[in-house]
Amino acid sequence: MSPVPGQSGAGGSGSGDLATGDPVVDALIARESRRRGSELQLLASETEPTAGVRAAMASVFDAKYAEGYPGSRFHGGCEVADELEELAIARARDLFGAEYVNVQPLSGSAANLAVYAAFAQPGDPVLALKLEHGGHQTHGSRANFSGRWFSPLHYEVGREDELLDYDRIRDLALVHRPRILVAGAAAYARTFDFERLRAIADEAECILWVDAAHLAGHVAAGLQPSPVPHADIVTLSTNKVIRGPRGGVVLARGEHREALRKAVFPFVQGGPAMNSIAAKAVALVESGTAEFAGHVRRTVDNARDLAAALAARGGRVVSGGTDLHFAVIDVTGFGVTGVEAQYRLAAAGIVVDKAVLPFDPRPVTVGSAIRIGTPVATVRGLGTDSIPAVADAMVAAMSTPDRETHDRIRREIADTACG
Repeated sequence: MSPVPGQSGAGGSGSGDLATGDPVVDALIARESRRRGSELQLLASETEPTAGVRAAMASVFDAKYAEGYPGSRFHGGCEVADELEELAIARARDLFGAEYVNVQPLSGSAANLAVYAAFAQPGDPVLALKLEHGGHQTHGSRANFSGRWFSPLHYEVGREDELLDYDRIRDLALVHRPRILVAGAAAYARTFDFERLRAIADEAECILWVDAAHLAGHVAAGLQPSPVPHADIVTLSTNKVIRGPRGGVVLARGEHREALRKAVFPFVQGGPAMNSIAAKAVALVESGTAEFAGHVRRTVDNARDLAAALAARGGRVVSGGTDLHFAVIDVTGFGVTGVEAQYRLAAAGIVVDKAVLPFDPRPVTVGSAIRIGTPVATVRGLGTDSIPAVADAMVAAMSTPDRETHDRIRREIADTACG
């Protein structure tokens, strides 16, 4: 395989104080660093934070409690914290063009919970993409608050093309009259027609919420249409394609400002993580650069090329391809289930998620697919010239339970991952 430069992961946490004060945790950090440096990370939901983001996360703001909002805090000494939060808000507004921004949500799921809190009451119907067809657990999964507290309704992809049928979404919305229409997904790798969804929401007289956790980085880079002009609310994560901290952001029309402020605080959470807000501010300004746009383009190219290479070797790409940084691959052609493919690839030093197919006959705990993502690998230098060798290694690993084969691939992958 041609080498892909990256971090070797050698050493511990880099902090002499931690190495002395808590060598057990320091050793675990060192192990995780080595693992990330020696394995090929192909997870759709992970990226590598930039050096600036990590510095902000480790800053003195990690100790600052700032419950409330700028200019209206419940603790003293928040003058600088106010300035910082206002800066993060301004940068998000500039990047996405939103009228209202809230940078306090501790995660994308917390941001999603705030949307429900602002616009629905327990028992209200909510229409979203079915989990098994690419939706997210916060879009009405029975295992999640969204499926327990509200009345979830789900639209599906088509059996033939595995794409969204907007006429069917319209029919469901008009029949059931949901309080919220949800767009966005965790495993649907195609572009959404936000203008058409807006028209459906208007006709059904419901709120249009776009969960852009996996889309926001592409929107910032100008590679996907923005949902902001069309949606009532957009939520996003800052740790998928955007190279920021784990955290969430809410964007919305100005008319929803007060409802969302009260939903995030005090309904969903208390004091914000000010070090995370500092890191979000860094990530948001970095995401508006030409350098970031180039990174996202390379990430998408890698995802498309890897999906196509796996298809050429016996896999099948759900919906026929991808427009984003990830793809869902049907692995039944390799004689394995999704969970077995994940285990075999892990043994060979390749980290993926098991997944289900739309209309999958297997249970979600087993599945017939894997979800591959390229943000981390792209940060670490993966290029299209390495894709054929990576695809060969993946197919070889999935096609056998043989440990010696997996060990051999793992050694090759270590060279690829580390450079």
